[in-house]
Amino acid sequence: MVKRPRCETGIEVIDKELNGGIPLGSTVLIAGGSGVGKTTLSMQFLINGIKLGENGVFFTATETVSKLKKYLSNYDFFDERLIKSGELSIIDIWSISDRLGLSPERYNLEEANILFEVIRDIAKELDAKRLVIDSITSLCYRLQTQEMIRDFIFKLGSSLTAMMCTTFLTSEIPPRTFQYSIYEIEEFIADGILFLGDIERKGDLIRTLQVVKMRGTAHGRSKHVLDMSSENGIELAPMLKSTI
Repeated sequence: MVKRPRCETGIEVIDKELNGGIPLGSTVLIAGGSGVGKTTLSMQFLINGIKLGENGVFFTATETVSKLKKYLSNYDFFDERLIKSGELSIIDIWSISDRLGLSPERYNLEEANILFEVIRDIAKELDAKRLVIDSITSLCYRLQTQEMIRDFIFKLGSSLTAMMCTTFLTSEIPPRTFQYSIYEIEEFIADGILFLGDIERKGDLIRTLQVVKMRGTAHGRSKHVLDMSSENGIELAPMLKSTI
């Protein structure tokens, strides 16, 4: 069997679980509740790609660009000069939507297609090899049916795969629930799922990460303890070797 080219996340434990990284061009759902590290993981994925010469684009649908940059400035891995150089782009998806005159509440099919085309064209223009939408949950709220959600994610994923662009879609879920999305359709369209959860131990909430699904590769499914430090960003350790 010919090994499919990989997109290394740059986070050693994840790449090891995936036998070298995410299959190139995959669409991966980053699912988890509030505060588990979805945004941090996604931005670290982009910046690690820049170190390999791969441009990244981050579409924010939950925070303003200025607020996001202020939050990310707490991490040593984030360097705002990457934005000035054009290697990293951070784009407010709702500002684009407003400029296009799209509905601020719910999109019809034509409006959904317009937004898809704009995201695709921006990724192509920027020669992006890594792309993040944070969050797909907020975006799907403006799509009116499960069919529209399915169609949007499928078309976006297919277009970015053709551009050899690997995509992270963050998915917001209620805390400590066994589900991967609010609309219960995203996980079936995505090629992979990284599940970020938390476990309560002695009054503390311990963040965890687990590879649940990844098409195109054998992979481990071990649960790891996840920590976030200002120096290294995402840090992972096997559950059995943790101190919990």
